Amino acid sequence: MTGWLEGKRALIVGAGSGIGRAVVDVFRTEGAQVAVLERDTAKCEKLSAEVPGTPVVAGDATTREANEEAVAAAVSAFGGLDVLVNCVGIFDFYRGLGELDADRIDAAFSEMFDVNVKSYLHSVKAALPALRASGGSVVLTESTSSYYPGRGGVLYVASKFAVRGLVTALAHELAPDIRVNGVAPGGTVGTDLRGLGSLGLDTRSLGDTPNRAAELAERVPLRVALSGVDHAWSYVYLASDRSRGITGGVVHPDGGMSVKV
Repeated sequence: MTGWLEGKRALIVGAGSGIGRAVVDVFRTEGAQVAVLERDTAKCEKLSAEVPGTPVVAGDATTREANEEAVAAAVSAFGGLDVLVNCVGIFDFYRGLGELDADRIDAAFSEMFDVNVKSYLHSVKAALPALRASGGSVVLTESTSSYYPGRGGVLYVASKFAVRGLVTALAHELAPDIRVNGVAPGGTVGTDLRGLGSLGLDTRSLGDTPNRAAELAERVPLRVALSGVDHAWSYVYLASDRSRGITGGVVHPDGGMSVKV
């Protein structure tokens, strides 16, 4: 690919590591101007150092204020906004309902859905005026967990089914002005997907799982362990004018989960 996103102005929410960071790099390679919103200040500093000139907003994507600040930064820097990508996520490390203490369910549910669902609502809401003005598009991050059991615990799977619902509902609501699509990645090598703080899992990263690449390759028909960069090309396609006839759709870079026996 060369120049698929030439002239596009993009905001990537959750851009500090993993898929989000890969999307930043690949979008820029394809000609886009990119702004980012990231909660982790250390990751923000790294982004600013490694991608000089990129508008970087440090803030919590679960809040209205941070999303509005990030959209304003992008519009101020680029004169408008054509693409919104949200890659924010948090994990539950496969906790089933039977493993959740009843007195932790309320806090864990709120944390999971604040991060994995509410942040998506806030980011799209904040970007609506700019995206309507440009006839732009939204790409949200679903997961194999949006389609198959066992790829997360009960809270994570439920939250990702909710993102799948957001793609469908928003695509219907925002047409014909704004296209809304999803990417449903499979397991990712090099991810820094963290656990729920309410369950004491916030210092644990899914990417630190021993022998993760071999385990990921073994579980899918194509026998591949995919990286954030592998997934990022799906976001490029959905953000580009090549997909101008697609809304409410999903790309599944998951190694062939749908044909798994």
